Amino acid sequence: MSLPFYQRHHEHYDRAYRHKALQSTVSQYQKEAKSKSAVYAQGSTAYSRGSAAYRHASAADFSLDSSTAYSHGSSAYDLESAAYSYGSTAYDHSAAQSKRSAAYSLDSESLSKSSAAYRHGSESINKLAAAYRLGSEAYSLGLKDSNLMIEDQSYKMSPKAKRAKHSLVSEDKENKAIDYSVPIFTGREVSISGITDTEEERIKESAAYVAKRNLFATGEGVSVSKVAKSTSEEQHREKKSRKVAIRESAERVALKKTLEDTQAFHKKLNQDKLLHAPEFIIEPRSHTIWEKQNVKFHCSVAGWPAPRVTWYKNNVPIDVQTHPDKYIIESRYGLHSLEISTCDFDDTAQYRASAMNVKGEISAYASLVVKRYKGEIDASLLYAGTSMPLGFGVTPHGYASRFEIRFVDKFDVAFGREGETMSLGCTVVISPDIKRFKPDIEWYRNGVLITPSKWVQMHWSGERASLTLTHANKEDEGLYTLRVVMGDYYEEYSGYVFVRDADAEIPGAPGAPLDVQCLDANKDYVIVSWKQPAVDGGNPILGYFIDRCEVGTTHWTQCNETPVKFARFPVTGLIEGRSYIFRVRAVNKAGISLPSRVSEPVAALDPADRARLRSHPSAPWTGQIIVTEEEPAEGVVPGPPTDLQVIEATKNYVVLSWKPPGQRGHEGIMYFVEKCVAGTEDWQRVNTEIPVKSPRFAVFDLAEGKSYCFRVRCCNSAGIGEPSEATEATVVGDKLDIPKAPGRIMPTRNTDTSVVVTWTEPPDAKELVGYYIESSVVGSGRWEPCNNNPVKGTRFICHGLINGEKYIFRVRAVNAAGLSEFSQDSEPIEVQAAIAAPSPPYDIMVLESVRDSMVLGWKQPKVIGGTEITGYYVNYREVVDGVPGKWMEANIKAISERAYRIQNLKENMVYQFQVAAANLAGVGTPSLPSQPFKCEEWTIAVPGPPHDVTCTEVRKDSLVLLWKEPVYTGRSPIAGYYVDMKETEAKEERWRSVNEKPLQKKFLKIGGLKQGVSYVFRVRATNQAGVGKPSNVTDPVVAETRPGTKEVVVDVDDNGVISLNFECDQMSPNSKFVWSKNYEPIEDDSRLNIDAKGGKSKATFKDLGEDDLGVYSCVVTDTDGVSSSHTIDEEEMKRLLALSHERKFPTVPLASELAVEILEKGEVRFWLQAEKLSGNAKANFVFNDKEIFNGEKYKMKVDQKTGLVEMIMDKLEDKDEGTYTFQLQDGKATNQSSLVLIGDVFKKLQDEADFQRKEWHRKQGPHFVDKLGWEVTDDCNVMLKCKVANIKKETHIVWYKDDREIMVDEEHDFKDGVCTLLISEFSKKDAGTYEVILKDDRGKDSSELKLKDTAFADLMNEVCRRIALSATDLKIRSTAEGIRLYSYVTYYVEDLRVGWVHNDTQIRFTDRVKTGVTGEQIWLQINEPTPQDKGKYTMELFDGKTGHKKTVDLSGQAFDEAFAEFQRLKQAAIAEKNRARVLGGLPDVVTIQEGKALNLSCTVWGDPTPEVSWLKNEKSFVSDANCTLKFESGKKVSFTISAVSTLDSGKYSLVVKNKYGTETSDVTVIVISVSGLTDTVQGHDQNNLTVSKKKKTMTASKWKEVEKKDFIKPHVEEIIATEETPDPNEIPPAETEKDTKSKQQAAKMTDGKAAVAETVPQPTESLDKQGKKLLEKKP
Repeated sequence: MSLPFYQRHHEHYDRAYRHKALQSTVSQYQKEAKSKSAVYAQGSTAYSRGSAAYRHASAADFSLDSSTAYSHGSSAYDLESAAYSYGSTAYDHSAAQSKRSAAYSLDSESLSKSSAAYRHGSESINKLAAAYRLGSEAYSLGLKDSNLMIEDQSYKMSPKAKRAKHSLVSEDKENKAIDYSVPIFTGREVSISGITDTEEERIKESAAYVAKRNLFATGEGVSVSKVAKSTSEEQHREKKSRKVAIRESAERVALKKTLEDTQAFHKKLNQDKLLHAPEFIIEPRSHTIWEKQNVKFHCSVAGWPAPRVTWYKNNVPIDVQTHPDKYIIESRYGLHSLEISTCDFDDTAQYRASAMNVKGEISAYASLVVKRYKGEIDASLLYAGTSMPLGFGVTPHGYASRFEIRFVDKFDVAFGREGETMSLGCTVVISPDIKRFKPDIEWYRNGVLITPSKWVQMHWSGERASLTLTHANKEDEGLYTLRVVMGDYYEEYSGYVFVRDADAEIPGAPGAPLDVQCLDANKDYVIVSWKQPAVDGGNPILGYFIDRCEVGTTHWTQCNETPVKFARFPVTGLIEGRSYIFRVRAVNKAGISLPSRVSEPVAALDPADRARLRSHPSAPWTGQIIVTEEEPAEGVVPGPPTDLQVIEATKNYVVLSWKPPGQRGHEGIMYFVEKCVAGTEDWQRVNTEIPVKSPRFAVFDLAEGKSYCFRVRCCNSAGIGEPSEATEATVVGDKLDIPKAPGRIMPTRNTDTSVVVTWTEPPDAKELVGYYIESSVVGSGRWEPCNNNPVKGTRFICHGLINGEKYIFRVRAVNAAGLSEFSQDSEPIEVQAAIAAPSPPYDIMVLESVRDSMVLGWKQPKVIGGTEITGYYVNYREVVDGVPGKWMEANIKAISERAYRIQNLKENMVYQFQVAAANLAGVGTPSLPSQPFKCEEWTIAVPGPPHDVTCTEVRKDSLVLLWKEPVYTGRSPIAGYYVDMKETEAKEERWRSVNEKPLQKKFLKIGGLKQGVSYVFRVRATNQAGVGKPSNVTDPVVAETRPGTKEVVVDVDDNGVISLNFECDQMSPNSKFVWSKNYEPIEDDSRLNIDAKGGKSKATFKDLGEDDLGVYSCVVTDTDGVSSSHTIDEEEMKRLLALSHERKFPTVPLASELAVEILEKGEVRFWLQAEKLSGNAKANFVFNDKEIFNGEKYKMKVDQKTGLVEMIMDKLEDKDEGTYTFQLQDGKATNQSSLVLIGDVFKKLQDEADFQRKEWHRKQGPHFVDKLGWEVTDDCNVMLKCKVANIKKETHIVWYKDDREIMVDEEHDFKDGVCTLLISEFSKKDAGTYEVILKDDRGKDSSELKLKDTAFADLMNEVCRRIALSATDLKIRSTAEGIRLYSYVTYYVEDLRVGWVHNDTQIRFTDRVKTGVTGEQIWLQINEPTPQDKGKYTMELFDGKTGHKKTVDLSGQAFDEAFAEFQRLKQAAIAEKNRARVLGGLPDVVTIQEGKALNLSCTVWGDPTPEVSWLKNEKSFVSDANCTLKFESGKKVSFTISAVSTLDSGKYSLVVKNKYGTETSDVTVIVISVSGLTDTVQGHDQNNLTVSKKKKTMTASKWKEVEKKDFIKPHVEEIIATEETPDPNEIPPAETEKDTKSKQQAAKMTDGKAAVAETVPQPTESLDKQGKKLLEKKP
C-alpha cells in the first residue's frame, strides 16, 4: 500500500523512533526505565473510494471470520507486534482543535459488533491485538515503502527510550487466557488551533473520546474470545488478577503523565508561527457539458489549521439550503467536492473554491460551460465531451470570438520611500462583457506571483484592479505585472516600482539592509541571510548587526557583539520549539542604520517535525497503539555520524553539517563537536557545556588563516559514541570572494525620462545576488542610486531622469561576501526619447467620392516614434468579387495632411486602402486594409462627414474639440455643425447633441464633463438639405487634468506691454510652440510678436485693439497633447488696457490710507502702509501745505520691507490742528494720502491723547486694573473688591465712605492682586459713596463706587435674593397665644418684602393673625387658632425682582398636635400670670445704723389676692411693738422698725402665696453700731431710710463727626439699657420659659447694690435704629 500524498517526499534523519524493519515512524513514550513502553504508530491514508481498504470496509461484517479485511500484509506483521486498527467517521477535517483530545465517535452498529480480534500473521487470529471497527471508512496502518515515513503527531519526551519487546503467541495457546492485553486509546492534546464548526460539536467530540478511552482502558465491554467459547472460559478471562489490575493502573498513570509532559512541551512552542496558509494540492478543473447533465468539481486542500472551503459561483457564495436539489457540497478528509445536478445554460459560470484558515485565504477557479443544442450544431457532438477554451467569448449564437482585454487608466512607473503607502491601479475593460465569466486578477513582482499579506493588499472591484503596499520597503521594489486571465487567454501590463531608503536617523548612516531570510533552521540554530544596501551613507559599511526577537514579545536581542561583513550569519542558542523573527542593521563610522524589515517567523524545530506539522492537516488522524508486556531494554550507544562536511567557511565562523548515525536506539541523540589544528591530534571539544541537538553547528573563535579539522560524536543516555571521520583541513577565511567590477557599461536611450543600461557580468563571479546601478549628472560629482534592490541580469532601465540632462552610469556587483568595486563610468548620454518609426494610422474613411477619384481621411498614429511625422504614404488595391488585388502606390511624395485625393480610379470599382506614416526614423508599418469602398459619384444633397476631429486642452471638466470642414459639401453650402458626445462605454443610442443650434466655427469648448470619465465625440455638418453623415468617432478621452498642466497666462509688464505667456516642462528637442487665433494659424505678424526661448513662449501684442479679440491657443508639438488657450473679449481687453495704463504711469499701491492712533503714553501716531516698497522709496511729510521734518517734535520713519510709513508726535497741542499729508515716491511710482484734523475731530483726538497720557502716568505707580465693584457672598454679606497691579510692599490701601476713613483690622498682602472690604448685614444705612486709595512713593490711584439710588437698589435686590435663598423651610411651633409658623434667614432687612398666603389666598393681618421678624426669624402668629386656620401656608419673599416661596401644610395631624400643645401652653401661661409674686422694691441687702428707723416696702400681685407672711431667719415673724407689718389694698406690703438694734439684724423673707403659686423675696438687714461712725444716712429724712434698687442709666453714644483722618468702626457700638422698676398698676406680661431663664441669668450678673442689665441688640435692624429705640425707652 502506498503512502498518502501528504506524507511523501519527506526524509527524516533524526527520528529516534524510526523502525528499521518497516522503515516507518512510530512515537515512543517512556517515563521511567522500569515502566512499560507504549508504542504509538499512527498514520492516515488519502481519501480514495477505489482503495482496497474501502472495499474491505464496505464488505466486512465484523465477524472473526472476516478479519482478513484488516490485513496489512504479511510483511508488515512479521515482527508479531500487537496492532490495533480503527477508523472514525467523526473526522471530516484533518486537524484537531488546539489543546483538546482527539474525539472518536463510534458507529452504533460498530459498537454492537465490536469484538476483540487478534492477529499475528496473515492467516491466524491474534489474541494480543483487538481490531475495532469504529466507522464505515477503513484506515490502513501498514507501510510498504521503506523510504517513506508515517506522519507523526507526537514528540519524544524522555531521553531514554525502550524498544518494544516482541511477543509471539502460538496457535496452541489460543484458548488460554491472556494475562495482560488491554488496548489503550490515547488522545494527544495538540496545541495547534484548527477550525471546527461549532463549540457544541467540539464538546461532543471530546466527550465521545473520553468515553471511548475509558471504555478500552478499563477493559469494560471488551470480549477477548471466540464465538464458540464456553461461559466458564469467558468468566475466567474476565476475572483479572490483582497483579494485572495493578499493572493496568500503573500503565494508565504512566500514560497520563506522558501525555501531560507532551502537553507541557507543546505549550512551549509558539505554534501560531508553525501554522501555514491553505494550499491546493488538487485544483478543480473546468468542464464543458451539455444541458441536463450532472457535473462534479473536486479539489484537495492542505493547510494548518484545517481550512474551511466555500464554493462560489461568479463570486457569489453558493447556498445549498436555498437550492437543496441543485447543489451538493461534500468535505471529507481534505477532499472537497461540489456537485451540480441537471445543469442548464444558466449554470455557465466561473466557479471558485475558497479555502480559508487563520493564516490566510486561497482560491482556485474552474469554469463550467453548458452547451445548448440549437439545431445547427452537429448532433454527433452532443455528449461528445469536447470542451471549448474559456478564452473564446460566449455569444447567443455560439462560441466565436476571443475575449478582448484592454487596460485603461494604467499605472506608471512609481517612486516611493520606505514606510510610505503606495498603490498601483489599472482599469480593466473586457469585451464582450459576460457576467457569467469573471477574470482572474494576478499580480507579479519580477515574475513571481504575489500573495496577499500584511505588506501587500489586493482589490478587484469588478472593473479596477489595485495593489497597495501598506508599508513600502526596498524588498517591494521591482517590476510589477498585472495579469488578467480569461480562461486560456490573458493580457499583461507592467510598471516598475522604485522604493528609496527612508531618511536615516543619524546623518551619514547607511541604508537599511533588505531581504532578510532564515535558512536551514533546526532545533537550536538558524542561518540568517540578507542583502547589502545600495546606500552606504558616504562611508564604507563596517559590518552588520543581527537582532532576534521571540514571537509574541517585543524584546530584541543582538546576536553578535562585533559587526560581521559576510551577508550570512548562523544564529545559535535558540530554544527548541519557539519561533523567532530576525532583522539586520548596517553600521559605518557615522552610526547604525535603521533596521531592515523583519524576516518571516521561523520555528526552532527539527526539519522533520516542521515538515510533519506543516503536512499535518492534510488527512484525518488514525493511529495504532501497541501495548505489550516486556522487560526494559538496555540503551544503545549511538554510532558515529556520517557525511560530516564543512558547508560554509568565513573568517568569522565555520558551519558543519552531518547526518545522524544509523545505530542510535530509540531515544533521541545529541552531539558534541570537536576541533583540532590540522596536522595534530590535539582534539578539543567546542561545545563543552551543552550538547547540540541539530545536525548543524557553527564554530566561532577560530584563528583566521589557520587550518582546522573537525569531527562529531553522538551521545545519549547510554553514553558517548565513537567520533565521526574528521573533515579535511579547512583554512579559516572567506571562501566566497567579493566579486570583481562589471564591465562594458553601455547606456542607450529609452524614453524622455529613462535610459537603458547594459553591462557584462564580472569574471569568476560566484553566487551573485544582483547589481546596483548609480547615475550622475555630468559635472555634478553626485551619484544617486538607480535601484535599491539588487537586480539580476545585465540590463536595467533607469527611470526618473531629467529630460535633456546628460548622465553617466556605473555598476557594482553584489554577493554575500560584499559589494564589488564600481565599474568604470559609462559614456555620457543625453536623456531623450529613442526615435522609432511611427505606428500605423487608423480609421480610414472616404470623405468624398466622384467617378474617377476618392478623397480619404485617417487618424494620426497613436505612437509617433519620438519625433514629428514628416508625411504619409497611401496605397490602394482593387477588390474584384471579394478578391483583393495587388497594392499600388497612390503617392510617391509624402503628403503632410491627413486627407488625400486619389486620382485616376475606375468608376464603380471597389477599392481598399492603407496608409503608412513616416518620420526621421523611416516609414512605419502600414495600416490594416480599410473597408471596401466603391468609387462612384456622390449625389446626396447633405454634406459629407467632417474629418480630422481632434481633442485638445483636456481638463478635468472640459476640453476643446477641433475639426475640419467636409470635403464634400452637398448641393448647398454648409450652414453649420453639430457636435455629439457620449460616454465611451455607453450604447449607441446614448449619443446626445452638445449644441442645439448649428455652430459656424470649427471648434467648440465642451464643459460640464465628469472628472475621470471617458468620452468620445463626433461632428456632423448641415446645409439646407439637412444634416450629413457623422465624422469618425474620436479616440476615448478621459476628462482629467494631468499633473504639471499649465495654462496660458496674460501678463502686463512694467512698461505696460501686454503679452500671452505659456510654459512647458515636457518638451523634447524637436518640440515647438504653435500659436493660433481662433484655432487657425496666425499668419499676420503685424499685430503680434511671438518669441520662444527654452520651455517658454511669449506672444506680445503690439497695440491691443478690437481686431485682436478672439481665442488664442498654444500647442506644443511632439508632446502628449500639451496645450492651453486664453480668450480675449471686450471686457478682458478693457481690463488689460487699464492695467497697461497703470503700469505705464504707476502709483504706489496703498494697503491702507493715512490714519491716526493714540499710543500708550499719549503719543499721536500718523501712519499709512504701502503694499510694496523698494529700497529706494522715500516719503515727504506735509502739514498745512508746509513740509515738516524729523526733529524733537516729529519722529518719522519709513520701513521699505513692510511698506510702513509713520510719524509720531509726543503731544498734540492746539496749534497742531490742520491737514496732514504723506507723499510717497518709489521710482516712477508716486502716491499721497491726507488726513484732516479740525474742529470736533481734533478736539476728541486731543482729549483722548491727554487721557491716555494720564493713564500711562497713573500706571507707573500702583493702580487699579479693575475698578471698585461689589458682590454678595454666600453669607449674604456685601464684599467690595477691586483688582490692583504694580504693587509693592510699601503700598498702602485706604478705604473711605462718604469721605470718612473706614478702619480696617488687617493689612492686605496683595498676593492675589485683589483688595476687598467686607460689609456684614448690609442695609440702607450702608448706602453711600465708597472710595479706595492706593498710594506709595511712586504715586497714588483711586477708585470710587457709588451705592445710591439705582445702584443701591440693584445691590439690595441681590442681597435680598441671597437672603431669600437662605431661608429655611417653614416650621410649626405652638405658643401660649397660638400657633407660630416661622423660617430662619441669614439676616433680615426691611427691603425684603414678606407675604403670607393661606390656601392660595393672601392673608389679611389682624390682632389674631400677625406677622413679624425677631432676629433672623420671620414668623406668622395665629392667636387662638380655630379649625378654619387649617390648610396650606406659603411664605413669599420678594427681593425686588423675583419671588421665593416656602410652604408648609398645617392640617390633619400637624394641626391637631400643634393645637393640643397650644392648649397646654395656654393653661401654663394663665397659671404663671396669676400666681403670687413680688414685683419689686425690696433690696437684697440693707445696712443701717443702730437706732435708726427702717422702712421697707414693695408691691405684690396675684389673682386671687395672695396671702402675705414674713420670716426672720427662716422662722415665722409677726408684728410687735417694735416692728410693724402692713398689707394694704392687696398690693402694698411694708415693713417698719421704728428703732433698729443689733438684734434686728438678720435675713427677712417676704412670702406671698395664692392657689397658683408661692414666691419668696429675701432681704438681709445689717445693723451697725453707732460708735466710731458718722451718721450718714441717705433717705427721705434722717429718721426713715428707704432703700430701693438703684438705677444706672447710660445714654447711647453719639456718632462723632470727624474728618477723613478720624476712624469709624461700623456695627461695633454697645447699647447699655437700665432695668426699670415697673409701675405697680401695670400687669406684667406672662414670661415664657425662655424669658425666665434670661432673667435668671441677668440676676446672677447683678451686684449687692443695684441690678444692672446689659442688653446687646439683635441684628434685625441697623445699629443706629436699634440705638435710637433703646434710648427712647429710657424714663
